[in-house]
Amino acid sequence: MARCSRSVGVGSAEGARDDVTVLGIAGDWTVETVGAVLPAVAGKVAPGRHLVFDGSELGRLDTAGAWALIGLMRQQDKAGGSTELKDFPKPAASLIAEIDPLGRDELPEPPRVNPVTWTLEEIGRGAAAIIDDGYSVLATLGESATTFLDMLLWRRRMRWAALFNNIGRAAIQAVPIIALMSLLVGMIIAQQGSFYLSSYGADVLVVDMVGVLTCRELGVLLTAIMIAGRSGAAYTAELGSMKMREEIDALKVLGLSPVEVLVLPRLLALIIALPILTLVSDLAALAGAWIVGLYYIGIPTDVFLDRLKAALTVTYVLIGLAKAPFMAAIIGLIAAIEGMKVKGSAESLGEHTTAAVVKAIFMVVVTDGIFAMIFATIGI
Repeated sequence: MARCSRSVGVGSAEGARDDVTVLGIAGDWTVETVGAVLPAVAGKVAPGRHLVFDGSELGRLDTAGAWALIGLMRQQDKAGGSTELKDFPKPAASLIAEIDPLGRDELPEPPRVNPVTWTLEEIGRGAAAIIDDGYSVLATLGESATTFLDMLLWRRRMRWAALFNNIGRAAIQAVPIIALMSLLVGMIIAQQGSFYLSSYGADVLVVDMVGVLTCRELGVLLTAIMIAGRSGAAYTAELGSMKMREEIDALKVLGLSPVEVLVLPRLLALIIALPILTLVSDLAALAGAWIVGLYYIGIPTDVFLDRLKAALTVTYVLIGLAKAPFMAAIIGLIAAIEGMKVKGSAESLGEHTTAAVVKAIFMVVVTDGIFAMIFATIGI
């Protein structure tokens, strides 16, 4: 508890003052008692005076009590007075001295940012990041191509176990979700197409639309997006976890190339898996269109097959399959690069995994657009 304060006069001793208030601090100032003690003591603060805290009768003092006492001292300072500690036990005085500097510095006001300058800086950082990513993609692609060529020439050993394991994960395990998604998309396209084409009496043209759209564009695009979100994210997380645990540094110390051991098997697996999954997607989408055509629109199976044979050519199928290896290479390279960028925190792993998925999907769409312009230019 706090003793009553008394006001005394001081002579002309060193630092003499005319008005001094002595506030006796007694009893235990702990987290259990400070809540009841503090309101009574706070009323003893004397604005404009010199306040002396007498701790000769102080019992126990913990961090909560020290913070309360320091709060009183700062309240006195703000009121235009001054404070002094007197006869405090050495442990209590040491605790107060340790805590007192904390929180005294006021946070500086954040500098005002010019919106134009900030916008230009962000554009510059974005451009620099794009250039760095482009350089990393080219460097990783070049090293992967060189390593693969050395394997073909028997200068390096192909890691067949890793390759087939990744093919199983990227291709075989992805078949159910790719097939289901494509089946539903094919059914939706057929149903919506028939809804609009029926007003012209051309329901049967739904078969042409689904066949060409799926096999030429939509099948490979949806499959690549699904693989970017599934296998691309998994590869980034795996490589990022290895980077966090310094396993990649250990490979370098052993004289092994991380691209040869970790990146190339995953990259080749995606390049092999994506055309296969694209074909599965095409067949599933056509099956979905057939189901809608037969049971919803009323197109017989023989009519469906005849229209599909007339509208869908091998060229359209090959166009979709030809895009798949390029999209797979883009997904694999971006996933590997983002995985290698991971720092030593879980937050960094999450950020780069998200960045890998977003960048891969964006580049897949851009690649599909580039191919569309190329094929349109050459008349295919």
